[in-house]
Amino acid sequence: MIAIVIQNLIRALLLLFLQIAILNNIQLGAFINPYLYVVVILSLPIRMPDWLVLFIGFSVGLVMDIFTSTPGMHTTATTFLAFVRPIVLKYMAPRDGYEANDSASIRSMGYLWYLSHSTLLVFLHHSFLFTVEAFTLSGFIYTLWKAVLSTILTVFLAFILQFWGNQKQLNN
Repeated sequence: MIAIVIQNLIRALLLLFLQIAILNNIQLGAFINPYLYVVVILSLPIRMPDWLVLFIGFSVGLVMDIFTSTPGMHTTATTFLAFVRPIVLKYMAPRDGYEANDSASIRSMGYLWYLSHSTLLVFLHHSFLFTVEAFTLSGFIYTLWKAVLSTILTVFLAFILQFWGNQKQLNN
């Protein structure tokens, strides 16, 4: 149990550092913003208590807001992501349900499951974040396009992280 907590804490710190130091400085055109820090929430153990997922989501968003000077945008979007995560997991549960030690990863659940799980949750997060950022629905098509393109890049980067993690585990 302690090993899982430490592993998730290290993952969160590394992803937040990567996001703040590198990815926040990357913007491809006006539409694509990679927000890889959401992988912190996506990769939490499936059986983690909902209140703890909400707390972690709030904390990760707050750290992002502090370092990016965005007053509450990432906090609300990441808390929203943490709120909808159990709903999506319940909807996507295998016929026999999840096992006690399942994690939301390619290794545990398979490629197709991880692709649909991560794409849906990242799209919900990005849609919420960019709507809060715009604070209007008048540019709905622009916001939707930005969410779709940013989701594609973020999910692609999440897959790279998953493959890198699998290779690292296979080598041990």
